[in-house]
Amino acid sequence: MALIQVSMMAQTLGRTVPVTVILPTDKMVFPGQPVREDKPYKTLYLLHGVLGSCMDWVAGTRIQRFAEDNDLAVVMPSGDNMFYLDHPESGNYYAEFVGRELVEQTRRMFPLSRKREDTFIGGLSMGGYGALRNGLKYAETFGSIVALSSALILEENLEKTNDVPFFIARRDYAEACFGDLEAALTNDRNPEVLLRELKAEGCPIPDIFMACGDKDTLLPANEKLAAFFREEGVPVTFKIGPGAHEWDFWDTWIRNAIYDWLPLEKAEQGRNSGNVL
Repeated sequence: MALIQVSMMAQTLGRTVPVTVILPTDKMVFPGQPVREDKPYKTLYLLHGVLGSCMDWVAGTRIQRFAEDNDLAVVMPSGDNMFYLDHPESGNYYAEFVGRELVEQTRRMFPLSRKREDTFIGGLSMGGYGALRNGLKYAETFGSIVALSSALILEENLEKTNDVPFFIARRDYAEACFGDLEAALTNDRNPEVLLRELKAEGCPIPDIFMACGDKDTLLPANEKLAAFFREEGVPVTFKIGPGAHEWDFWDTWIRNAIYDWLPLEKAEQGRNSGNVL
């Protein structure tokens, strides 16, 4: 399993950014095992949460093993703490970066499929919101969305004040991320608005997988969005599992999404130092 650290110039962010890539090109093949056809890899663009980085998923989950077992390439960018949204006033186009430029650049760098049905976006918490929002915003690029414990906080933001010390809970931080908080409910920063726009335009809608822990404070917002999708006639797989807002939950559910839900081909399990006698 190749674990690759990339330093790439992002035009949409005006700077060099780190990206971690998992690429199962070096899977050990033993006698009697089938050899994978030489073709581009299906790819999952996987987003971290607040306070995270491009190494979060590798450090917190078994994503390398899951990717190897399923012949899946995984691309993990660093997205700062800005909810993967565009901020023209500062020249930081995070949404355009993950929804367009990152996909284009990595497809040039690595043997990745260029087909929409082979290209997925996922994330946890802030990254879950980023996957939902940008999976719908760039629906022509992504065929599937995996959103875990998504930070669907647009309505919650309206109640925030600045009399708390932690920046994540402050209103001024929410305004820095989402802009006018009232307007964010009615513009394309709201996944509900994006979905209605896609339906009105007759555009293909990505398949959607959502999961949230039964002890997670974000559960009500995730249940509400899943119900909205269903009311709009959009199939969504929504799962509630034991756990809170933590890595054990995300490790379990990214595994479930990869093994049981994403449209992946059945792959031969990899061989590594952990399972070779």
